Amino acid sequence: MPKRQETAITKRAVEALSVEGRDAVFWDRDLPGFGIRVYPSGLKKYVVQSRGPGGSRRATLGRHGDTSPEQARRSAAEAIDRIKRGEDPLPPEPDPEPTMADIAKLYMRDYVPAHCKASSAEVYRRALHIHILPALGEMPVGAVGSEHVSELHYAMRGEPHAANAALKIVGKMLSLAVEWGLREAGPNPCRAVRKYRTRPRERFLTDAEYCRLGRALDVLEGRGKVSRHAAAAIRLLVLTGCRRNEVLELRWDDVDRTAGELRLRDGKTGARMVPLTPAVLGVLEGIPRVGDNPWVIVGQKPGARLVNVGDPWLLVRGEAGLDGVRIHDLRHSWASRALALGESLSMIGKLLGHTRIETTARYAHLERDTEKVSAAKVGGSIGSDILPVEGAEASPWPS
Repeated sequence: MPKRQETAITKRAVEALSVEGRDAVFWDRDLPGFGIRVYPSGLKKYVVQSRGPGGSRRATLGRHGDTSPEQARRSAAEAIDRIKRGEDPLPPEPDPEPTMADIAKLYMRDYVPAHCKASSAEVYRRALHIHILPALGEMPVGAVGSEHVSELHYAMRGEPHAANAALKIVGKMLSLAVEWGLREAGPNPCRAVRKYRTRPRERFLTDAEYCRLGRALDVLEGRGKVSRHAAAAIRLLVLTGCRRNEVLELRWDDVDRTAGELRLRDGKTGARMVPLTPAVLGVLEGIPRVGDNPWVIVGQKPGARLVNVGDPWLLVRGEAGLDGVRIHDLRHSWASRALALGESLSMIGKLLGHTRIETTARYAHLERDTEKVSAAKVGGSIGSDILPVEGAEASPWPS
């Protein structure tokens, strides 16, 4: 058995050590179990060895040069103490700090499905994929500060609505990271970033535009450019003021002709009823039922519903000369026409499925315009009776 080699493990002594042929361990004279392994190549590594309840254990503490003798000695003393207690020589490596990409996975897996609609989830997924993760994905969640969020927000300045939406998503992710214990509590960096000022994107169709839209639907459906079901979906959006998915997710079982209602099972604000007007009923009666497919607006795959009405809408609005008009603007236009016909904001909010009066209040300026027109009509009618007419004879009545 070779003789145990001992030395004083100091910086000078370690740098003087060398071996030939094979590696060798030199043990410290002052701390039993602490040593340094020397290789013929000149590589030197600090090691520790001791015996505990589970037998003899050995571990490597680090390379000489990267670790000083003093640091290695302290680590060796701690390792020996752990071995004697029956623990691993070295403490377990801390889990790496989660990145924003890790938080995004948890956000989309655990939070969004439980709190958001499928349509909203798709919007969040696209924002993460296109904007947020390319900018912040590799950053540790604890390292994200207001300067990083501000840089992302500024990079999206050409799309202020999207920039503000991304800011909201990042803010929620960071708040959840604190709740999940993955980020230290503190001010949310997104609160320090001022949102871009945006104007409500409202567009209302005129009578002439409604006529062009109707003709475009007829023409494109007749040419086979737009399917009968896609055209019917657009007509239902125009006639009901419903949201896109409320129409696309409509089943034949939801059409209650007896009660005169459409039952929307899972609208944005929950289940609600929409009156089945003669115009809506006329559209529904023109939609062919496809086998045992339960959906009113069917897709190309058997048993499936239509998912994308955006592409047909682009064709229709182009044919109708409605550049820039979004599908959601059909809902705004419905509200505008209702106000023009004298319906109250509260009734319009109920028919559109608004749960907050603030949502319907965005149309208040249209109500004021309608009031002005009505006032002009009434005032004009009375004025024709009481105001003097140019060229008329003076009144015979004494003053």
